[in-house]
Amino acid sequence: MKPSERRKARRLATQAIYQWQMTKDNVADIAQQFALEQDTKGVDLDYFRDLLFGVSVHATELDAVFSPYLSRPLAELDVVDKAVLRLATYELTRREDVPYRVVINEAIELAKAFAAEESHKFVNGVLDKVVKQLKK
Repeated sequence: MKPSERRKARRLATQAIYQWQMTKDNVADIAQQFALEQDTKGVDLDYFRDLLFGVSVHATELDAVFSPYLSRPLAELDVVDKAVLRLATYELTRREDVPYRVVINEAIELAKAFAAEESHKFVNGVLDKVVKQLKK
């Protein structure tokens, strides 16, 4: 496993999670569509699938983990921010093989790439609180 392959998997997964949140399409169909239509060279596809399916299956549980630290109701959260927070919270709670600092850094980079201008600061603040709660 190369870090760059995981980074690319996270980028694709964020886009796929966003699509799933917007369309409510079948996750397996979205995964297949991404595999066919996106450039998957150098992507850890197993990790991509784990993130996409894991987030979709556990979305309610993941939302419950980070929602207490939001400055607004979950329903008002930007869809991209929600995708990034769900993905990162999935990694923090289900992927013990990934150090929390890596998860937070990757989430910040995803927010910088896909979300509104200051979203990375918001994502960082929420995830810092999530990590503190999980370490208790």
